[in-house]
Amino acid sequence: MALYACQGHKQEPETAGLTKADSIIKPVYITDTVANDSDDPAIWVNPADPAQSLIIGTDKDQHGGLYVFDIKGKLLKDKTITGLQRPDNVDIEYGLILKGKPTDIAVATERFTHKIRIYSLPDMRPLDKGGIEVFAGQSGENQRDLMGISLYKNKTGKIYAIVGRKSGPTDGTYLWQYLLEDDGTGSVKATLVRKFGAYSGFKEIESIAVDDELGYVYYSDEGKGVRKYYADPEKGNKELAFFATTGFTEDHEGISLYKLTDSTGYILVSDQGANSFQIFPREGEAGNVHAHPLLKKVVVQASHSDGSETISLPLNADFPAGLFIAMSDDKTFHLYRWEDIAGKDLQLRKAH
Repeated sequence: MALYACQGHKQEPETAGLTKADSIIKPVYITDTVANDSDDPAIWVNPADPAQSLIIGTDKDQHGGLYVFDIKGKLLKDKTITGLQRPDNVDIEYGLILKGKPTDIAVATERFTHKIRIYSLPDMRPLDKGGIEVFAGQSGENQRDLMGISLYKNKTGKIYAIVGRKSGPTDGTYLWQYLLEDDGTGSVKATLVRKFGAYSGFKEIESIAVDDELGYVYYSDEGKGVRKYYADPEKGNKELAFFATTGFTEDHEGISLYKLTDSTGYILVSDQGANSFQIFPREGEAGNVHAHPLLKKVVVQASHSDGSETISLPLNADFPAGLFIAMSDDKTFHLYRWEDIAGKDLQLRKAH
């Protein structure tokens, strides 16, 4: 069963003297463990009853899977998918039209098969006929080994998958973007529509996040910073911003968004080596929507967090202003109240 943070089954984080122990933010719940190596979470919000929402987390191993939890962290064995070959990242989107009906989907990268895997929500039924190959024709070392993924739904309802990999070129084509559609049988097909994204060549690119409302994609060029582009392929491949370039102790990792309104909020980026997250304004600065100065740093109990996710909707009495989830390297995911992350410095989303 899920445990509260105070029950002490977690490692103490190595804060490297950055903060006092009493200022480390503690989770409300810690999920049941995955079998091997937790990596990246996503959240499906149940539109009929947000308290019945689901957390999907990857177990990044050669014999890994997609673990499904309720929002108290309890494993739901009947929905969990095992037998995947190193699933790395996962993301969720709502309303893909299949057989004329809107279908919510979870899409994960499966590194060792070079495929994306697609499942319907909330039942976790496969929709991909065994997986869809991506980065076809790439032959460089690790250039088909999938890592990050984020889904983008544009204003007309088209849904895209933006996919990253363990290694790639430095010519501005590191990320590949695919249009997801019904293949005519109720399963999903993926059509390549764009190659984009600068890469420093320094480490790798894993974490990707898309802002559907504003139409931007962000990704971590690990060890260098966060890059920002238009998510719509029709708007071109110009880099719009490169921020979060200082003050990180190790890798730039998980990126997530907390939305105050359709145009304002926060961008959270994991500083993996410091067990902390740096927070930046989603809307930019006055006069420059692509300026993202640091607003705040928070240190969390999750250890060496890689993937993360944020929901700004009220879910239940535990999470009235939303939920922040961070992967921890002890095979778990930590569930935090947004109020605890925001503290006295940041705003809360007002329920509509």
